[in-house]
Parts: sequence; C-alpha cells; structure tokens
Amino acid sequence: MTSLLPLVDVEPTPENEPFWAALRSDRIDLPVCNQCRSFVWYPRAICPLCHQGNLRWLTLPGTGRIYSFTVVAKGTGRWKDAGPYVVAYVQLDSGLDGVDGPRILTNIIGDDAVRNAAIDVPVRLTIERDVKDDPKIGSVDRHLLRFSLIAAAKEK
Repeated sequence: MTSLLPLVDVEPTPENEPFWAALRSDRIDLPVCNQCRSFVWYPRAICPLCHQGNLRWLTLPGTGRIYSFTVVAKGTGRWKDAGPYVVAYVQLDSGLDGVDGPRILTNIIGDDAVRNAAIDVPVRLTIERDVKDDPKIGSVDRHLLRFSLIAAAKEK
C-alpha cells in the first residue's frame, strides 16, 4: 500500500538512530525516561519533561487510536499533487501498565482512510518504504512511520 505523499529525506543522528533502525525492522522503538516514565517523542538524548538523560529504548506494540485528525483536500508545496489525505495525531499504545504512549503527528494511509478516519478509531503501524536514487551517494532506502485503520469507523 502506498500513499501519494512523497517521503522526506531523513538524516539519522546518534540520538535517534535506534528509532530508524527499528523502522527498518518493521517495529517502532522509542526512548522512555527511567526518571519520570514518560516516552520521549521525537527521539532525543534528554527527556523534555524532567530534563534527565536516563533513557532506555522500548519496543511499542505498534497500535494506537486517532486522537485528532483532518482531511487535507489538496496539498501544497511538495504535496501539491496529493489529496485528499489524512493527517492525524495518534495516541500510541505504550505496552506498559499505567503509562500512556506518546501522541504523534502522522499520516493515516489506505483506501478507506479519508472516508473512515474518526476520533478514537484504532490504527496500526504501517511503515512506508521507498528507494531514492541519489546521484552523489547511490540508492538510499527510506522508511517512514505511518498508520492504517484497523477497523472502519461506523458510517455517520
């Protein structure tokens, strides 16, 4: 399943390389703070809530629910030929008792996304891949975290 949205180029850093490596292995790994037990999104070396660097990486279940969304009828810029498409905040399941996963801004893809996206609809991790031929460095594998609907929302 592919979307019409172009993939962006990403340059991994030492702080976020485990995230990109996990996507290449079809999973989502994120740092969690050992001090305050919050997930760190986007991945970085310091917890943005308690400012501690005592982090560990965990594999999340790869599921969540739509927290908020919008349907973009017609994109602009690099997305000018795309549309309609769904942009959403997804509340990720953490897999930990009493700990919420992070809420991330993402894209909901699939043939039924525009028609059936709704608040609280369950979604699952869908990693979009593509190979870009770069004249300077050759072929570059790109991976992007996106989500697809698990079950269609009830028609309104």
